Amino acid sequence: MKVLIVGSGGREHAIATAVAKSPKAEKIYCAPGNAGIAELAECVAIGAMEFDKLVNFAKKESIDLTIIGMDDPLVGGVVDAFEAEGLRVFGPRKNAAILEGSKAFSKDLMKKYQIPTAGYENFDSAEEALAYLETASFPIVLKADGLALGKGVLICNTKEEAKAGVKSIMLDKQFGTAGNRMVIEEFMTGREVSVLSFCDGKTIKTMTSAQDHKRALDGDQGLNTGGMGTFSPSPFYTKEVEEFCEKHVYQKTVDAMAAEGRPFVGIIFFGLMLTEKGPRVLEYNARFGDPEAQVVLPRMKNDIIEVMEACIDGKLDSIDLQFEDNAAVCVVLASEGYPVKYEKGLEIRGLENFKDKEGYYVFHAGTTFQEGKIVTNGGRVLGVTAKGKDLKEARANAYQAAQWVDFDNKYCRSDIGKAIDEA
Repeated sequence: MKVLIVGSGGREHAIATAVAKSPKAEKIYCAPGNAGIAELAECVAIGAMEFDKLVNFAKKESIDLTIIGMDDPLVGGVVDAFEAEGLRVFGPRKNAAILEGSKAFSKDLMKKYQIPTAGYENFDSAEEALAYLETASFPIVLKADGLALGKGVLICNTKEEAKAGVKSIMLDKQFGTAGNRMVIEEFMTGREVSVLSFCDGKTIKTMTSAQDHKRALDGDQGLNTGGMGTFSPSPFYTKEVEEFCEKHVYQKTVDAMAAEGRPFVGIIFFGLMLTEKGPRVLEYNARFGDPEAQVVLPRMKNDIIEVMEACIDGKLDSIDLQFEDNAAVCVVLASEGYPVKYEKGLEIRGLENFKDKEGYYVFHAGTTFQEGKIVTNGGRVLGVTAKGKDLKEARANAYQAAQWVDFDNKYCRSDIGKAIDEA
């Protein structure tokens, strides 16, 4: 069958790598793709938000399955556009992708269906939000309602910080229209865990756990990024935590969306906080996490196309989802200055060192071709993933492999997965 993947980052490279392993995949396309994906797929110069062009391409090339990797097109309704033309597509419709597209919606859903989360209030105006802060307790969390590339969250320790944050989000529009509405919620402490899941509208099957590192600098310092590295599984995601979430979070979320007339078919990403009072939902995403996909998918035993088709056909209950009994760590190689200001067009050296290396992967996030060479084309450039028998071995392997590849101004955190030493 012919498969089209929509997106251009490390997540889409990880998806393409998994798809390429399937005996069902005869030909893979990616729109727009990147220099790494180009080794597995034919890259097509169509942007992820160019719905008409994507649909026309899928019809022209008789694409059997389209996989949407990114959040923006999902929230924008790309799945609806494909389905309207009778095309098979994996991902939630627009009315279900709102689970990620609006934090206010997802918080209200959790409140209504008693899914454990932080206390919160929604605000449509800066004046109301500022008035609320006068009686709030600190620290406190401000969240832009819409999509903000994983960066629209501010943790404020004082009232002054929070007031400045409201101004930044709602008045100065630091995150654009994502800040037209805002959620203010209580600050929770504990370990963060990410759990990805496949859904077919009624059945949910969770994948192995992972943990992301969002801050730019060692010791969880610096600005929030799209993710500086991940490890899987999380030693903090115990059997007890899993059983609690199965009872109070996972199926309840799928059932809640169905009850609201928004059946969810695709990937639900559960961002969890393991608090003293038990697990709480921090956030939902409506697609694979990036870079979480880069440690979860390499450990999946199943044929990804089979699983995705079962979701589309409402037959996920027939799938026995399995993962390897090992571990994986991903270290993101970024350009110095990310996420604020960084150079592009820098030649990447050493990619050939990953050829035929079992258990090692170099996923391209921000790369392109320039005069026959592969060069940097973003802040997050590569995700170097390695497997190992346990997390410590995987971590050592990943940092060793991170030295196999180089480019000017290369930067990575040195403490990805360090928390596993404390487990």
